[in-house]
Amino acid sequence: MVDDEPGVREMLTDALVLQGYEVVAVADGFQALAELRNDTFSLVVSDINMPKVDGYQLLERMRGLGDATPVILLTARGEKADLARGFRTGADDYVTKPFGLEELSLRIEAVLRRTYGGNTGSEVLECGPVSVDLDAHSVTVAGNPVELSQTEFRLLVELLERKEKVATKSALLDSVWGINWDTNVSVLDTYISYLRKKLHTDDWQGIKTVRGVGFQITSKP
Repeated sequence: MVDDEPGVREMLTDALVLQGYEVVAVADGFQALAELRNDTFSLVVSDINMPKVDGYQLLERMRGLGDATPVILLTARGEKADLARGFRTGADDYVTKPFGLEELSLRIEAVLRRTYGGNTGSEVLECGPVSVDLDAHSVTVAGNPVELSQTEFRLLVELLERKEKVATKSALLDSVWGINWDTNVSVLDTYISYLRKKLHTDDWQGIKTVRGVGFQITSKP
């Protein structure tokens, strides 16, 4: 839990401890990075506006170091540019202030479920040359390993679970980011572009745009 306001930090920490979580609370991103170097965490909940190292900088440094720990950002900002910056850097979710403890708790549960225990289908999902091993959390294209971020992996799994069917934009936004249609659509388009760059080959461009509806992954070239 990373927040520079002692009252907020203590309130959120107490609430999460009561729900059974083990919580380490720090006052800024600099302290958070030190904790992340010394221990392993399931989730980071971080405010954005903080001294020394703010929430964006914390996230950027984590991802730059290869730390894929899921991150929920707490922010008073609601502008699409701010949301897009966080998601492009690797944020897993946003909670906009003011928020209720129940909302935060539900979003924490959703991120943990998506990251560590949300997949209940076959062990391996395949489409065209793309193969995803859910247990190993690995992706290959024509047998060659491809490295995806946590968010890219979740988006690909959502598409594969609907293979040959159209996944609406609203459904993907809700399943992967927990946000609604009106909040931010550009982040989905951005991550679809990332997947195409990493997965498409000369012989297979199977991630299709269904204009006005959403996206589809198909085994057809």
